[in-house]
Amino acid sequence: MAQKHFVLDTNVLIENPKCIVALRNGVENQIYIPYTVLGELDGLKKDPRIGHIVSQAVRAILEDEAVNIFPPDFAESLTDPVMDDRILKEILHVGPEEATLITNDRILQIKAKCYGIPSEEYRDSDPFRSESQRYTGFVDEGEEPVRNCFRWESGTPIFHGPDGPKEISYTHEIWGVKPRSVYQNLALELMLCEGIDLVSIQSEAGYGKTFLSLAAALYLMLERKDNPYRKIYLVKPVVEIGAKMGYLPGDIEEKMLPYVKYIQDLLIKLHDIRPANRIFMDPTGDSFKFNPKKFEVQPVAFLRGMNIENAVVIVDEMQNLSRGETRALLTRMGEGVKCICLGDTRQVDNPYLNEANNGLNWTVRKLKGYKNYAHMVLKGDRSRGPITDIVLKSKL
Repeated sequence: MAQKHFVLDTNVLIENPKCIVALRNGVENQIYIPYTVLGELDGLKKDPRIGHIVSQAVRAILEDEAVNIFPPDFAESLTDPVMDDRILKEILHVGPEEATLITNDRILQIKAKCYGIPSEEYRDSDPFRSESQRYTGFVDEGEEPVRNCFRWESGTPIFHGPDGPKEISYTHEIWGVKPRSVYQNLALELMLCEGIDLVSIQSEAGYGKTFLSLAAALYLMLERKDNPYRKIYLVKPVVEIGAKMGYLPGDIEEKMLPYVKYIQDLLIKLHDIRPANRIFMDPTGDSFKFNPKKFEVQPVAFLRGMNIENAVVIVDEMQNLSRGETRALLTRMGEGVKCICLGDTRQVDNPYLNEANNGLNWTVRKLKGYKNYAHMVLKGDRSRGPITDIVLKSKL
């Protein structure tokens, strides 16, 4: 097969810093970086949303000695106001004759065609994915297993857990809830595993992570025999929109209710499936006020100084916690605690955080590989009901 010469655009490097290794394919192909692209990366490195991705791209260029950088002399003589035009002129004047531009910018592809430069899109782009999205909880065949990960073998998930490899050929049923997908079943496996103290789950809305974690918490506290759990804590960062929490009437639970109403609705749904009388003050009434001895809602700010023991702790929307808040929260966990952290790093509401610089992503980056920690990306079919199903199937 003839050697190919690929010139990489800025967007491809940012969307997947590993593209250099993939496109070079060992020593088969040649990779080129226009000098103008280095200037664009330099300008983007301070962008709080993608600065971390830019640093990965720069590191990938530095670590690969086979990457060819176009000489700066010609690029510095260009005065075109549009950087894409400079990139095209670099390819024409200092690039190899066989050069193919790799870019996902459709306008640049059209411009390249006008200049007679062949172009292709990079199909394996992975834009702005954080570590909690990249590490799915699964390893590929041939990869070294990470502690508490899964691997597909002959269509069956194998769990490399605290007790060694185990085939997950069974389906959990927890608090009357059956998982709707294999991924939900594996998430329950992590939540219920006795050797795993801390679990993090990444997914978009609609995959059932909160519902499953509440069902697991009820099972662990109220049903599992010889368990150490005496209470459930629901911890949530409060990213306020509108009225400040301090001006709302009532105690902490009443102040938090607007932020966790959906949690109360999910618990009532689980209570209807199977009675969970002990978590409510008056389970026969209409208010469904939580029994503070069994279920407590806590904003993160109120946890400082606490020592949580013998409890199941659910941390919801962890992507809205800072690294410091995450450390302060997780260091509150004492003996006999199962902590389940939920979030979606693509839905960061905290104005001071981004897709990489948030509590969920820091947790995965720093704790991946520890014997009592596990993470997975929950995926599969999203479904909240028959209307949701037909909307998703119709691609409305």
